[in-house]
Amino acid sequence: MTFRRKLFIAFTTIIILPMVLVTIAFFVIGNVLARSDGSKEFLSYSQLSENMQSYAVAVENVYDEIRHDYQENPEILENYDYLDKISEELRSRNTYLLIRKGSQLYYSGNEEDSELVFRVLPGYGSEADQSGVGLYLNNMNRFVKQLDFTFSDGSKGSLFIVTHVARMESKKLIAGMFFSMMLTLFLTALGLTSWLRRSMFEPINQLNIAMKNIGDGNLDYILSTTEKAEIGELYQNYEEMRLRLKESATEKLEDEKNSRELISNISHDLKTPITSIKGYVEGLMDGIANTPEKQSKYLHTIYNKANDMNNLINELTLYSKIDSNKIPYNFRKLNVAEYFADCVEEIGMDMESRGIELNYSNLVSPDTMIIADPEQLKRVINNIIGNSVKYMDKPHGRIDIRVLDEQDSVRVEIEDNGKGIAQRDLPNIFDRFYRADSSRNSAKGGSGIGLSIVKKIIEDHGGYIWATSQEGAWTRMQFVLRKYREKEKDAVV
Repeated sequence: MTFRRKLFIAFTTIIILPMVLVTIAFFVIGNVLARSDGSKEFLSYSQLSENMQSYAVAVENVYDEIRHDYQENPEILENYDYLDKISEELRSRNTYLLIRKGSQLYYSGNEEDSELVFRVLPGYGSEADQSGVGLYLNNMNRFVKQLDFTFSDGSKGSLFIVTHVARMESKKLIAGMFFSMMLTLFLTALGLTSWLRRSMFEPINQLNIAMKNIGDGNLDYILSTTEKAEIGELYQNYEEMRLRLKESATEKLEDEKNSRELISNISHDLKTPITSIKGYVEGLMDGIANTPEKQSKYLHTIYNKANDMNNLINELTLYSKIDSNKIPYNFRKLNVAEYFADCVEEIGMDMESRGIELNYSNLVSPDTMIIADPEQLKRVINNIIGNSVKYMDKPHGRIDIRVLDEQDSVRVEIEDNGKGIAQRDLPNIFDRFYRADSSRNSAKGGSGIGLSIVKKIIEDHGGYIWATSQEGAWTRMQFVLRKYREKEKDAVV
């Protein structure tokens, strides 16, 4: 139920309920006070509110009608059908007919009440009949209109119109009504307050408690409700917020953990080439490398270690850009055959120095073009090959690069004969910070972000990448890039 509907119900209840209850109280109190004479008739509003003069006026028309009918037909007051008809009309006014013949009761429209009233009725030819105003029987709260007549057999008779007058003591009525009004207002306010507290204030208080728990860092405090209106929406919004905050907190903890691991890995991986560079430099300074061949070998090793450090630093820099989704791209048309031939030539020198065999084959046509960033694509190739070199465990290492034609795309395969990847690790190797070799040693290492960078760059080029492997035998990385078509000159990757 919405707040608007609840407020409408509360407003309506405040207005209508007291009016209804006070009206009921008026009738109940009025009848209780009016029945002090022992009457069992239920009195209407008019009977409770009208004074004695009003009663007299109310029966005056009936009195005149009966008197007129009697003058027209003197025997009509002996007709029970006529008398029953008049009594029926008077019943709604808490009034009835009573006819006395001589000293005996001839007719009564209310036999129970007539037994009380009959003995105190004025006699034939009394002042009540002569004045025509009527007589109030004070001790019985009855107002009597008398019409004397003569029966057809010459007996004297009197017709009485008897009205039960509701006499109430004003002080008692006022006191009773005041008490009933106060009680009604109190009960109404109590009921509405209890209802609003349960339906509005308690849920809001629960939400306030939940928000305090969130503020204190308790992200497991759950709120549930069956409400579907504003309260339900508030609870649902709170739950969505709590889940997002919990997810964010979990991600933050994971990121902090990954960042610490990254710093630890980077520190370790930097320490290894620095230690090597320092050792080779000391060898040169101490004269250990005393031949031109040794000096050249030392210098070449120092150069390779410096490149490793440079690549590691570049990888860390690129990681920060990936995290903020700000990798710089400079897309342009590239000839596939020429580009990969240049890459293989550049990589081949490094592989030769490492004693690793590099094989290259290109099966695409010479005019095949792609749209790519040459620097970032080279980073992809270097990262994949660097990973292969890092986990090469064979005496005679081998890396095969194959460029294949896939009709609308180009598929690149980079395969090595290294230690391979366990099947359980294959689905996760492109995840950030994931390292299949959990027992890393100083010879291998790795920050755990190289392949995640590769995946990000390939996807930003509109391609996709995957890996297959046989543990202990080989690993094959494959990625696909879409070919450039003349009709796609204005296409945006």
